[in-house]
Amino acid sequence: MEEEGSSGSTGTGTGTGTGTSSTGGGGTVSGGLQQRELEHMAEILVTGEQLRLRLHEEKVIKDRRHHLKTYPNCFVAKELIDWLIDRKEASDRETAIKLMQKLADRGIIHHVCDEHKEFKDVKLFYRFRKDDGTFPLDNEVKVFMRGQRLYEKLMSSENTLLQPREEEGIKYERTFMASELLDWLVQEGEATTRNEAEQLCHRLLEHGIIQHVSNKHAFVDSNLLYQFRMNFRRRRRLMELLNERSPSSQETHDSPFCLRKQNSDNRKPTSFMSVSPSKEIKIVSAVRRSSMSSCGSSGYFSSSPTLSSSPPVLCNPKSVLKRPVTSEELLTPGAPYARKTFTIVGDAVGWGFVVRGSKPCHIQAVDPSGPAAAAGMKVCQFVVSVNGLNVLHVDYRTVSNLILTGPRTIVMEVMEELEY
Repeated sequence: MEEEGSSGSTGTGTGTGTGTSSTGGGGTVSGGLQQRELEHMAEILVTGEQLRLRLHEEKVIKDRRHHLKTYPNCFVAKELIDWLIDRKEASDRETAIKLMQKLADRGIIHHVCDEHKEFKDVKLFYRFRKDDGTFPLDNEVKVFMRGQRLYEKLMSSENTLLQPREEEGIKYERTFMASELLDWLVQEGEATTRNEAEQLCHRLLEHGIIQHVSNKHAFVDSNLLYQFRMNFRRRRRLMELLNERSPSSQETHDSPFCLRKQNSDNRKPTSFMSVSPSKEIKIVSAVRRSSMSSCGSSGYFSSSPTLSSSPPVLCNPKSVLKRPVTSEELLTPGAPYARKTFTIVGDAVGWGFVVRGSKPCHIQAVDPSGPAAAAGMKVCQFVVSVNGLNVLHVDYRTVSNLILTGPRTIVMEVMEELEY
């Protein structure tokens, strides 16, 4: 190892304000590109912080000595690459290097003496900037960290600000009323005046941390409902860092469920891999799917708006149902349908199914390598309830929103047509 020189780089960043006004469902192209870049940056920061905490917990990060000098809170690059491969966070050493270089490029990690800009598979000491106080706190990072702190405070068990509420006839989970949030921010000392609190909420919305429940409005001191758009507690996989979205990809907020492509060649047609109700499910653990994504209004292409930076994937535009089925038909005594209940624990990239339709919604596709398939979910099943809430008379957007804003573990009741 060659660890000479000072280990205390300042690494200060330049503050750059956003200067954009967010208008729900609209805005300029440049504003949309900037917001996606801010959201991508936020995902990298969360991913890096989750990795840092894991490395501390497993003692990969610790004080190390070299040439009679102690370097506190650092890790050895070569050992970390071994750890990443061991934990299946990277498939090979080359991929592991690319992942760590992503964190280095964003100023999350650095060589302890700042003598190596590139992350190398050798016995060199690196450190997370958060562990030595040199993390660059520019305006964007400050807003992100503020949003994360508010998220954790509001998610605490004693806080009751986040509640299920209805707006325009649709029920949303974990919402807050704009006016009540402003009161809370002043009360908690997060802002000295109501105007300052409102300006903070504008910045949180511009940075993609919060949004209006149906994405129709900017932040307004009113009775309008808003939600956190980012789930800071979702466990990120490092591989998500390499799945950068195209800046021009269209984003919508309809259904947050789409599956990965079957074919990695983007030039060829692709389609969903669905699980037939009459066939056994084969779990292929080596194949990973993309995170939850949102299908565009065309029904063909989609990209993830909130939880990851997965590339666009192709959606199945046709319903898998042989004929339309109403909620009344499902509930008719003696109808040929059986109820089933699944407990599905989402992994780092989602739950692995697509929900479609309205009154009732149905399972359009299931990823064979995902948690839903492992629990027994199949296509053509009708969704009865999500976490105890009856959803027979709502559309797939509402069901999607319930799952997206709910806990990692979901309990779903479905009805499946009996085969004679």
